[in-house]
Amino acid sequence: MPNAPPATATEDRDQLDQAFDALERAAPGRLSRLIARLRKPEARLVRIPLGVLCIIGSFLWFLPVLGLWFLPLGLLLIAQDVRFLRRPVGRLTLYLLDRWARARRWWIARRARAKASKAKRKTT
Repeated sequence: MPNAPPATATEDRDQLDQAFDALERAAPGRLSRLIARLRKPEARLVRIPLGVLCIIGSFLWFLPVLGLWFLPLGLLLIAQDVRFLRRPVGRLTLYLLDRWARARRWWIARRARAKASKAKRKTT
């Protein structure tokens, strides 16, 4: 096929799609629908300026509402359209989602142990 994208472009797109799919599953309903809407090709005119604004907003991390978390958000939005960002942003997003899931499991297990310990102390 003459118009087929190179294999690396497809792999990059797949990783980024996996990251977006994982984010959609982890996000609450409204946010999940917003992510799905922003992923559509016709949302490019909204996605790119929003991504740039998020990246610029990340440099104002010292303000109460803005923060460094705006940087990965902006990169994620722009990576949908900028080819060389797809792979690193997709990998980083999947890595961060995995670390977040691990941290949540650890916290839940810690709370359960603390609750069990507290209940055991009450009975003795």
